[in-house]
Amino acid sequence: MNAGFDAILLVSFGGPEGPADVIPFLENVLRGKNVPRERLLEVADHYQQFGGVSPINEQNRRLIAALEQELERRGPKLPIYWGNRNWSPLLPETVKQMKEDGVRRALAIVTSAFSSYSGCRQYLENIADARSQVDGAPTIERIRVFFNHPSFVDVNAHHVREALARIPPARRDDAMLLFTAHSIPLSMSDTCQYVQQLREHSRLVAESVGATRWALVYQSRSGPPAQPWLEPDVNDFIREQHAAGSLTDALIAPIGFISDHVEVKFDLDTEARQTCAELGVGFQRAATAGVHPLFISMLRDLIAERVESLDSRPTIGEIGPCPDVCDTDCCPRPPARPH
Repeated sequence: MNAGFDAILLVSFGGPEGPADVIPFLENVLRGKNVPRERLLEVADHYQQFGGVSPINEQNRRLIAALEQELERRGPKLPIYWGNRNWSPLLPETVKQMKEDGVRRALAIVTSAFSSYSGCRQYLENIADARSQVDGAPTIERIRVFFNHPSFVDVNAHHVREALARIPPARRDDAMLLFTAHSIPLSMSDTCQYVQQLREHSRLVAESVGATRWALVYQSRSGPPAQPWLEPDVNDFIREQHAAGSLTDALIAPIGFISDHVEVKFDLDTEARQTCAELGVGFQRAATAGVHPLFISMLRDLIAERVESLDSRPTIGEIGPCPDVCDTDCCPRPPARPH
């Protein structure tokens, strides 16, 4: 049975495509948020170190190309559109194009595997806002959150095994596996399942690779110092473990990201690597899901669940499948803090 979807929409964060884009992009990201200007300029410098170009854009182009091939091969054969929250192609422009192309009902893929306001509900608000700007806009629903899909666990476990293999055999058993995700304010994490889902995914990957020394840590916080965010920070944790004499090698797996954002390339490949080098700790970083064939196949299967009205919802672990349609009160907007 076909549930009446006639297009796929990839919804992502967006990123600058050149040096002149960096400040306007970050101003879009931080608009309405209590983030110091100094932090904006600090992050802008991170982007400039990569030529002012975010790797997320090319990752999304590659993901679309791979998914198009998968849908052509296995179906359902639907066109794929792409719209971003913060930079071109912006969602309102994309929704307008979809309407002009005759799309009536689309299924969205959000480039986040875990539930939080910024990773789930805010994207639904972005979609609703974009639709409100286009008369006759198509209906847009989204695939379910997939943090505990067996294929997502398998892909991240595969990349952890590859990174483990790069550690000298004599030190491999003592290596500590550090799962990282973007830190968020406690006011946000307290009202969603973000931490629980991250812990569950970390546990499943660790069990899959046979790792007994592992921890969930966080990275990339951007709020004012007085605002509590999820901890421990990855760099602080590395220093603490080294000081305790229990860390010879750190293997970092950025499970909170499905592709290599600047937060992965700079905060991990540059800063965390440098922290390890200063301490004499071995450093390895597992790849993100990217366009691994198993990940692309999983996205196709999640599309097929909805488009073909399939009954099965594959999951692994103890939490069970997330709903196809989010509850109206899930992942609520965190309360505003006074400036």
